[in-house]
Amino acid sequence: MRVGFGLGSNIGDKPENIRKALNLLEERGIARLTAISRIYRTPPWGVLDQGDFANACAIGETALSPYELLAAVKTIEADMGREATRRWGPRLIDVDILFLGDHTLDDPELTLPHKELFGRGFVLLPLAEIAPDLVLDGAPIAQALTSVDVAGVRPWTEG
Repeated sequence: MRVGFGLGSNIGDKPENIRKALNLLEERGIARLTAISRIYRTPPWGVLDQGDFANACAIGETALSPYELLAAVKTIEADMGREATRRWGPRLIDVDILFLGDHTLDDPELTLPHKELFGRGFVLLPLAEIAPDLVLDGAPIAQALTSVDVAGVRPWTEG
């Protein structure tokens, strides 16, 4: 089943944290990744008094159910050292499930497609880079991208 991931980090070596999480998705058999975006530098979202984020998206194939997939990505986050912080606060790694096949869920634990996907330029830009023709909930990603602010989202350059 086709799956989309959004990844973010703003603690430590941010791009390396994203690369490590992507590797763990494959090494642990969670997903076979077929497309990975560039890593983008993005200003903080939600809570503004923190450092910039590195963000990326990936698309792949998985055989896991929605809740098996959620447990697997939460295990990656914990194994990498993510600690519970305030909502939208600093984090070593965040791995969000953006979509999973045609599943639609609206549950406190998991919402598919991701409930904030269409309002986040830092997700839509990298996702449109690797899947410009993707349609979720009847909305083409490339079209959704035109209605969000991406002014501060730029490809990551070291330093």
